[in-house]
Amino acid sequence: MKVEVNGVKFNCEVIDAAKGRPWIALSHALANNMTLWDDVVMALRQDYRILRYDQRGHGQTEAVPGPYTFPMLIEDAVQLMDACGVDKAHWIGLSIGGMIGYGLGIEHPARLRSLVACDSRPDAPPDYAAYFQSRIDKARAKGMDGVVDSTIERWFTPETVGRNPPVLNKVRTMIRTTNPLGHEGCCEALKTLSFGPRISEISVPTLVIGGAKDKGAPPEILAAAAAKIPGAKHAVVPDAGHIVALENPEGFMARLEESLGDVDGRQGS
Repeated sequence: MKVEVNGVKFNCEVIDAAKGRPWIALSHALANNMTLWDDVVMALRQDYRILRYDQRGHGQTEAVPGPYTFPMLIEDAVQLMDACGVDKAHWIGLSIGGMIGYGLGIEHPARLRSLVACDSRPDAPPDYAAYFQSRIDKARAKGMDGVVDSTIERWFTPETVGRNPPVLNKVRTMIRTTNPLGHEGCCEALKTLSFGPRISEISVPTLVIGGAKDKGAPPEILAAAAAKIPGAKHAVVPDAGHIVALENPEGFMARLEESLGDVDGRQGS
C-alpha cells in the first residue's frame, strides 16, 4: 500500500494477521527494497505483526532529490510507524536500515521493543565515506547498471559469487531498479554516518549481527560497536558477507529468532 509521510509517498506492507502479537519493522539496505525480507516475513508472519517498507527512492517508494540525511530517514521511519498504527516494534535493519535503527535507539527508544542491526557499522571513516562518493560518481556516469557487478563482489563472498545462485539475480535486479535519485540521496547520508559517539545511549535490547566476511562492516567493527551498547550481543554468521540475510539465511534466522525469543520471553507479548 502507499502511505504519504514526511513529504514522500512510501510503498509499504502491513501484515496484521497475528493479532495481539508484537510488531516487527523491517528496513532494507542501500539499493535494495523490501523484498529483501521475503523469507523473513514468511518465517515470522504467524508469530508477529509486520511492517516493511521501501526506503525513499527505493523500490516503489517515491524518489525525491537529495541529499538525504539520517535525521530525515529516521523521521521517515517514525512517521511510517505512526501512519501504520505501530506503537512499538522490534526494529530489524540491514546496513543503512540498521543504521537507522541506531538512530531510533538513540532518539526514539520508546518506539523500539528491541534492535537488530545487521551488517551495520555506526561510523563512516574517510575511506568508507569515499566509497559512497565513488558509487555516486559511477552511477552518474554509467547508471545503476554500472554499479551492479562491483556491488555484488563487495556484498557477497567470492564463493557465492563463483556459484552464482539465483539469489544474486534477485539482488542484481534490486540494484538495477533502484532510482538513481534515491541511491545518490542515501549515499550522501551514508557519507555522514556518525552514531558512534552516542550508541552507548541505546538502552533497548540489541543484537549486532553480521557476516564473517563482510567487507564494509567486518566483525571486529561490529564487535566494537556492540561493546559500546549496554547489554548488547554480537553475533557472527559464517559463510556470509554483507547481505547476511540472503547469503546464509539459516544462520541468520537462527540468531534472529533467538534474539526475538529472548526479548519476548523477558517482556511478554
